[in-house]
Amino acid sequence: MKLYGYWRSSASYRVRIALNLKQIPYETIPVHLLKAGGEQKTEAYQQLNPARLVPTLVTDDGEHLNQSLAIIEYLDAIAPEPRLIPEDPLTAARVRTLALDMSADLQPITNLRILQYLTGELNQPDETKLRWIQHWVAQAFQAFEQRLGQTAGRYCVGDQVTLADICLVPQVYNAQRFGIDLAPYPRIQQIVAALNVLPAFVDAKPEAQIDANS
Repeated sequence: MKLYGYWRSSASYRVRIALNLKQIPYETIPVHLLKAGGEQKTEAYQQLNPARLVPTLVTDDGEHLNQSLAIIEYLDAIAPEPRLIPEDPLTAARVRTLALDMSADLQPITNLRILQYLTGELNQPDETKLRWIQHWVAQAFQAFEQRLGQTAGRYCVGDQVTLADICLVPQVYNAQRFGIDLAPYPRIQQIVAALNVLPAFVDAKPEAQIDANS
């Protein structure tokens, strides 16, 4: 398999974690989101992903898959162990709720293209961009912290790593990049600390990627 992604992309980070957890070998194909106006905008990459976003997973059969959660569900189907979305319907719904809190509600409004639009087309200063990030992270983390009171064990939902954990870690990484205080979120901090010592998470960290700091 080939994974087209960017080292700091939250969505790429999620897929790397899932591939590592399932011990599926893959080749990393860097797509730099800043060089030359963004390599994701090239005609060649648009053939893989018309939305001009990362990641894209190219399967061993040559199929192109986009959207990180769809890719992870595909991986869960072809390599069921360890299972990232539980079979029990109620537990699965709880996992998906937490995953979507991070991947659907928070990440899209704090990702690179939104921030570039704020400071570019809307001519907002960096101070406004930071306030934007802080506002939306606080809203999302407050709700997530509260949900964890009903679901958490060692990890987000019980004691098994799930899709919820895979979606949480990249958003905490981004929050720390922007200097956001995590003290109000002790459950989140405890869970992320437990996850970030697991080899699959360590190897997926942005700084561990071949295109890091490029």
